[in-house]
Amino acid sequence: MRSARIPAAAAVAPVLALALALGAPLGGGAGTAVAADGPAVTLSKSQAGTGGSLTVTGSGWRSRAMLMILICGRSTPSRGVSGGTDSCANADGRAVTADAEGDFSRRVPVAEPPVPCPCVVRVATITGKKAEAFAAFQVAGHSVEPLPPETTGGRLSVLTDTELRGASGLLTWFGAPATRELVLTVGNVGASPVENPVFQVGTSHGVYAPQWEDHQWHGTIEPGRKARVSLPVELAAGAHGDYTVSLTYGGKVLAEHPWNVGRPWGVTLFWLLLCLVVPAALFRVGLAVVDRFRPRRTASGRRSRRRSPLPGLTRRLPRWGASTGAHAEPRPSPAGARTTSRTTSALPWFTPDTDPGATAAGALSAPREDSPTTPTREGSA
Repeated sequence: MRSARIPAAAAVAPVLALALALGAPLGGGAGTAVAADGPAVTLSKSQAGTGGSLTVTGSGWRSRAMLMILICGRSTPSRGVSGGTDSCANADGRAVTADAEGDFSRRVPVAEPPVPCPCVVRVATITGKKAEAFAAFQVAGHSVEPLPPETTGGRLSVLTDTELRGASGLLTWFGAPATRELVLTVGNVGASPVENPVFQVGTSHGVYAPQWEDHQWHGTIEPGRKARVSLPVELAAGAHGDYTVSLTYGGKVLAEHPWNVGRPWGVTLFWLLLCLVVPAALFRVGLAVVDRFRPRRTASGRRSRRRSPLPGLTRRLPRWGASTGAHAEPRPSPAGARTTSRTTSALPWFTPDTDPGATAAGALSAPREDSPTTPTREGSA
């Protein structure tokens, strides 16, 4: 009698069907978060202590999307991060870029969040369309506290696109903080009114986490009603580049709006002018100092004469412009000497008899009677 043999495939089939019916996982990482039509996150460990590390694997993300991985406290995958990124270990976060198929794998350090657990690993997009996913994680040695009860009151939702109103002035061109008004319309989709809601407005630049500020809107929004909300937004002095303005309420992101801030060219112009004015001022000061200590002219307008190194030689040399020889003036006759009635001409090419300057002696006038060479009228007659 032969024993009946059951094929192996027939024996395994009922086990697989039962496992699929009960929803038992057949494999995968320690912690997995899968959305119906969204991205998924898988952890290599479900628990680790501070100083350790774990590998985060994702799939189903947008192609080439930039993502930020954070460990957050006071959160669950179903409720998300209730305190926003303020309840996450932002200093130990890691950025990653998905590949062309939307997959990634990144090793991140384990750090304690600033609030107690339960904790999650949050993966969210940095730029582009908002998307996020969570996976439960336990930080060993970190305190654990129960989550606060979830409110069942009013819930706000954005009904229109956000817009930034305002313009930059002259002071902003010189580095003053840029300010705008974030304007949007929200509606109460809950069952109870919302009184004086507190919104969180954050600005982020590049891959950095937003800097959140609380702004309270005064008023009451009844269930099924809507309201126009305007909230101030301000950047730091001298900020420029591409920024993103985010708005959250109740730990959930309601809207994001891009903001392109121009460069403060007035500051650049100021430094250029300073580089030109300061050297010019120093040059003028140097000229004033040189003019103050340089030698001055004498009172008569002539420069002070320097002492000649050869005084004997300079005495014997004729002076420039002095007359010599025939050009020399006649020396005065010594005392007691007989003076003649004629003066010697200073010009050498004239003789004493033909000197035109001897008019004072009467050479050109009528001859005197006592002159032996002058003929008289009687002799001529």
